Amino acid sequence: MRIIQAEGLDHKALNEAIRSTEEDCQIKGCCGQRFIAAGTTGKNIEIEGVPGNALGAYLNGGTITVRTNAQDAVGDTMNEGAIIIHGNTGDAAGYAMRGGKIFVKGNAGYRAGIHMKAYEEKVPLMVIGGKAGSFLGEYQAGGIIVVLNLFTPEEKIVGYFPCTGMHGGKMFLRSECRNVLFPEQVTARAASPQDMEELRSTLSEYCSLFDINIEEVLSAPFTVVTPDSKNPYRQMYVAN
Repeated sequence: MRIIQAEGLDHKALNEAIRSTEEDCQIKGCCGQRFIAAGTTGKNIEIEGVPGNALGAYLNGGTITVRTNAQDAVGDTMNEGAIIIHGNTGDAAGYAMRGGKIFVKGNAGYRAGIHMKAYEEKVPLMVIGGKAGSFLGEYQAGGIIVVLNLFTPEEKIVGYFPCTGMHGGKMFLRSECRNVLFPEQVTARAASPQDMEELRSTLSEYCSLFDINIEEVLSAPFTVVTPDSKNPYRQMYVAN
């Protein structure tokens, strides 16, 4: 594994160092550099410090692991691979992601999963261990979003206006969501036994990564949110 000292490097120089080696990389002293590993394929990258916006944008394979927090637009339009964040992440995580996985141990900011989509065998997945901010899943067109609210369950699991314009995909919220106002164009219902089995499979990797007891996670009620079959947004964004 190649060690890259990021201190003093701008994002262009840092990315050039990543691309110039065929080895996996460990980045030390990261402090806000943007676009780290943008478009990277098949490389494992560990980051110590806080990466800047658009970490793993257009990622096409491999794994990026962040030991602390990340900023906005993590996994912007990513196609494949995994981004693992051991802290919190900022706004617009998973913007337009069309494949791969984003695992956040802590909280996510506004507009997580905005424009998330799926194509053929590619079904993107984002799991948030804490809470999510307002506009979660805005214009979601595919893929799966899971929010667990593991750390402050007495607080509201999502902010305002979740699922606005949602016309595809599925969302699992670890809450009965009695204090969450959903738009008329989606259906929110209690998870069925079949949903819980799907969740067990979906969450197994996440719980293993962060050493979380999956039985405790699944012991709480979940709400499943999907677009209504009569959703007018579908006519706007999905070809007949």
